Amino acid sequence: MADTQAVEPVNPVDPETGKQPRSVRVVLLALMITMMLAMLDNMIVGTAMPTIVGELGGLEHLAWVVTAYTLATAASTPVWGKLGDMYGRKATFMTSIVIFLIGSALSGMAQNMGELIGFRAVQGLGAGGLMVGVMAIIGDLIPPRERGKYQGMMAGVMAIAMIGGPLVGGTITDNWGWRWAFYINLPLGVVALGLISAVLHLPKKRSKAGIDYLGVVLLTVGITSTVLVTTWGGSEYAWGSARIMELIGIGVATLVGFVFWQTKAAEPVLPLHIFRSRNFTLMSLIGFITGFVMFGATLFLPLYQQAVQGASATNSGLLLLPMLGAMLVTSMVAGRVTTNTGKYKVFPIAGSVLMIVGLYLLSTMDTGTSRFTSGVFMAVVGLGMGCLMQITMLVAQNSVDMKDMGVASSSTTLFRTLGSSFGVAVMGALFNNRVQDVMSERAGSLGSKITEKSAQLDAASLAKLPAAAREAYQHAVSSGTHSAFLLGSVVAVLALVAAVFVKEVALRGAGPKTDDESAQDAQIPPTVVEAV
Repeated sequence: MADTQAVEPVNPVDPETGKQPRSVRVVLLALMITMMLAMLDNMIVGTAMPTIVGELGGLEHLAWVVTAYTLATAASTPVWGKLGDMYGRKATFMTSIVIFLIGSALSGMAQNMGELIGFRAVQGLGAGGLMVGVMAIIGDLIPPRERGKYQGMMAGVMAIAMIGGPLVGGTITDNWGWRWAFYINLPLGVVALGLISAVLHLPKKRSKAGIDYLGVVLLTVGITSTVLVTTWGGSEYAWGSARIMELIGIGVATLVGFVFWQTKAAEPVLPLHIFRSRNFTLMSLIGFITGFVMFGATLFLPLYQQAVQGASATNSGLLLLPMLGAMLVTSMVAGRVTTNTGKYKVFPIAGSVLMIVGLYLLSTMDTGTSRFTSGVFMAVVGLGMGCLMQITMLVAQNSVDMKDMGVASSSTTLFRTLGSSFGVAVMGALFNNRVQDVMSERAGSLGSKITEKSAQLDAASLAKLPAAAREAYQHAVSSGTHSAFLLGSVVAVLALVAAVFVKEVALRGAGPKTDDESAQDAQIPPTVVEAV
């Protein structure tokens, strides 16, 4: 068995000043920078992709630039969480940052599409540890009761990444060249590494048990097969094709084998006992559904506003501002209320209801819906997501022992990642089929030809269409988004059912403290955080 020392969370507030010690604030700044790296990368690179293809060629392999990164991130996420639990959070986290930066530098130096895909996979391996490391370190440093305060910070970083990513990516590509879409990570990563190295000091852990290599292999193959099915199904290959069936078979077999092996392994990469906690299991389900809905919404909303409402693609990130702004505000309020009261069950329930209603409202949009009306509908969805995004991680971490903080964080992150993969695939397939059907109905053979290769037309292609075909396409996109969002609303009902069964367990650090406890909290152990 592992010989580890559990890390008890500390009170991040100085009782004399009522503020965080400077060292804790510096650590949190470094963690937010790292979180920004993890979330901003794909947003920036996505904007630069047309320029990259223009220089490197290899258009037929374009999808692999994103797929390689996503696969490596998803497959490595649970491994990073377990390594942090076994060998120490700080060293594992810094290693993931270094690998991410190496992948970023190599991607910027790529000379052909094959090299870029390989280097993006290296970058993805590091990225798998970034978000997990941030969440697990916050879990180590800050008690759940106090952790609610920082939800707004995390939601703020997410909103900035989604809104600013396309704008930053376009600016960098136009002025500095596409290679700087990768190089921009280097100075930010070096700053984060320096701050973490200087001020973050967590107790070192040693594990006598070896790494569960078989578990890692089985889980990696299972996740890879699952992501490839959702990525390729309906686009690269038909859903009923032999290749997709093979991947489904491999995925099911390896994941079943993985679950069986985790009951036998000395130090399982994903200990199954954490799922004995009802709250942890329910939060994993809610996280999966939140990812399913959120990434589907962020994919189809800009498409609808560009194709139907005539918005500019350049400001695509700003189109999501009503949803992201509402998510940010609600997340801050939820965090503050949770910190002050220790109560949290109301937020998953309210968030699920708002998400169901908001997605249903989005499904009612048609070619005559105004931007103001669609903005209100997006805000309702954002309010729901704000109640769910960080509460799921908070409750999941509160449901496990401190020694399992890493695997709890990585598992929750993994389920949200898989949810987003499934959401984009299933909602995308529904959207594409509906668009093609409506185009055939309204524009005949011309409509079928227009959407033969892709149901998502860019602004330039849309502008070249005859007026009748353009009008048909607007109706087709409206119908496609209706089907996608209606499905999302139905799926969100599962989140509401799960939220109802959440048991409100007292958050660690909650409740009034005795004088002795307060005095003990006031002494920040130098082994955890050293002031600078």
